Amino acid sequence: MAILAYSLLQAAEAPSGSILTPNAGLMIWTLAIFLTLMFVLARFAFKPITRAVEQREQALEAALSQATKDREEAARILAEHRELLEKAHGEGARLVAEARAGAERVRSDLVAKAHGEQQEMLRRAREEIDGERKRAIADLRRETIDLAIRAAGVVVQQNLDDRTNRALVERFLATVPAPATTERTA
Repeated sequence: MAILAYSLLQAAEAPSGSILTPNAGLMIWTLAIFLTLMFVLARFAFKPITRAVEQREQALEAALSQATKDREEAARILAEHRELLEKAHGEGARLVAEARAGAERVRSDLVAKAHGEQQEMLRRAREEIDGERKRAIADLRRETIDLAIRAAGVVVQQNLDDRTNRALVERFLATVPAPATTERTA
């Protein structure tokens, strides 16, 4: 160090020329300092710096590799989700079709049941109408018999008993054909 200080002192005391004029002492010391600094840096600084750069490079490569893997995984998951979505759409369409078919079956069953009930109601109504018609005819016959007996009693002026007269008129009416009735069909 002392040598360095001495040569710097001599360089400072020496008359200086132009800045571009070569000075051999200054060049030797600059070279010596440069080589010493290179040795110290190579020994203590370059290896850790190089190691840190290599570690950073490896970390970046690992991050890129992981990003590629993540992208591939995301693409796979996206494909799976799309497939599941397509299956869900298909399943939904199938369920809607089944529901429509079920609703159509229920509707046709209800229509058939309503038609059957309607036919049953029409049948019962016809039976009731037929029964009422028969009762009305029987009532009309009874009234006709009563009127005929009264009229015959007045015309004949004979005193026959009511039971004999009724039997006679009923025999007569039995020989008379009943009026033809038309039945409607629905």
